[in-house]
Amino acid sequence: MKLLIANRGEIAIRIMRTCRELDISTVAVYSEVDRNSLHTRYADEAIKIGLTKASESYLNIPALLSACKKIQATAVHPGYGFLAENPAFGKAVEEAGLVFIGPRPETMSLFGNKLTARKTAREAGLLVLPGPDQPLSEHSLQSQLGDNLSFPVLVKATAGGGGKGIRLARSQDELAEVIDLAREEAFAAFGDGTIYLEPLVQKARHIEVQILGDGKGEILTFGERECSIQRRHQKLIEEAPASELTQEERAWITSAAFQLGKKTNYRSLGTVEFLMDENRQFYFIEVNPRIQVEHPVTEMVTGVDLIREQIQLAFTSSLSMIQSDIHCQGAAIEARILAEDPEKDFLPTTGEISYLKEPGGPGIRVDSSLYQGMKISADYDSLLSKVIAWGNDRKTAISRLKRGLKEYHIGGLKTDLVFLTQILESHPYQTGNIDTTFLDDFEPKELIPEETLTRYAAVAAALHIHNKRKSKEPQDLGDINPWRQKAWQEQTNAGS
Repeated sequence: MKLLIANRGEIAIRIMRTCRELDISTVAVYSEVDRNSLHTRYADEAIKIGLTKASESYLNIPALLSACKKIQATAVHPGYGFLAENPAFGKAVEEAGLVFIGPRPETMSLFGNKLTARKTAREAGLLVLPGPDQPLSEHSLQSQLGDNLSFPVLVKATAGGGGKGIRLARSQDELAEVIDLAREEAFAAFGDGTIYLEPLVQKARHIEVQILGDGKGEILTFGERECSIQRRHQKLIEEAPASELTQEERAWITSAAFQLGKKTNYRSLGTVEFLMDENRQFYFIEVNPRIQVEHPVTEMVTGVDLIREQIQLAFTSSLSMIQSDIHCQGAAIEARILAEDPEKDFLPTTGEISYLKEPGGPGIRVDSSLYQGMKISADYDSLLSKVIAWGNDRKTAISRLKRGLKEYHIGGLKTDLVFLTQILESHPYQTGNIDTTFLDDFEPKELIPEETLTRYAAVAAALHIHNKRKSKEPQDLGDINPWRQKAWQEQTNAGS
């Protein structure tokens, strides 16, 4: 059995680790810039698939299929991002006689279009945000919008995910420009500029449920995750379980995710995502038909290796457990370490990792592909690694994650490590008073620039050496060896 991972970075290594436990041989693919990446060395085999540009490598379906044939792969795992939600890729893999470790292509098509996903969720009995189930047309925009449109409103791409192709219009005056920007971004990210309108839920919490289905109607749920700490609709910190939910609310959201999975005969891992408004009403927003970046927090509280379950299901078509086998214990929180500069509006940063010290200790897990000397470019996503902390309760998990982030040292480029720590230390976060607008009002402490700290350290070191040389009198003559004391006295007399 040989598994090709059609991805890179930490998720590729994460999948390979489970494969080693299952005695499955792994194949890494890499672009020109990733030739020396850690995932290419961790795999049993590695094959180049193209140039640096993603469209010529990790998004190149013919190149990936050619690699599968050349390396004689048995199966393909897409990870997350790139082609993970592309139904054409899943279909091509299966038509090549290989096992695709993910949902059926038709399921990806269904949920890949947010408008058809809304319709399907409504038919399954889920509450969906109000709004048309038709895309905005470029030619009849005004007639579709009508005069009763309330603001602010979200303009969203029907395809893709990851926060791309989503723009906020606060008034009628800026709506046309926002629509153009969202359409342009959606086309650049997904090759599809189709968009639609969705009302903005103020002070909402973003809560999602992890599911695993066998494709024949059997659905397992693994609890919920809170993903409300977001920047530009992209998650920064996730935790499981969601805090401050009642048992009734937790049961309702889990049941809703189960019903949607059952209605669609869902196969493999997936995440059903909801928004909870200020009145504690849940609204369905989308399904991510793949493994999620934040899956480790669910693994930490359930003790289940989700990648293992996903792989075994793909080969056996059967679930290895039943719902009563799944129990959640304690709390887990994940922080995403990004190559971005929070002090410069999160601009991507690049450089060579000159020093690396990853955290450890009780309750700490690090999912990473970093190594000292590694060159970080701006060619792909800015995610460097993830730190996950588990504790008996949320307070303990927060304390451990803070410790882990402070132990983490990455030299050579700016990251969001300090920014993440400041979020965890804030009173609103510690008390669970969070929503998707948390970072709009968050004011991190002003940091002393790194070059200033270096200058301060140099001055302090020079002053310390100067004072040490200037002082000739020992602190306690009684502790000095008599021969050394005599030598000191002779040196003092000679100097005078």
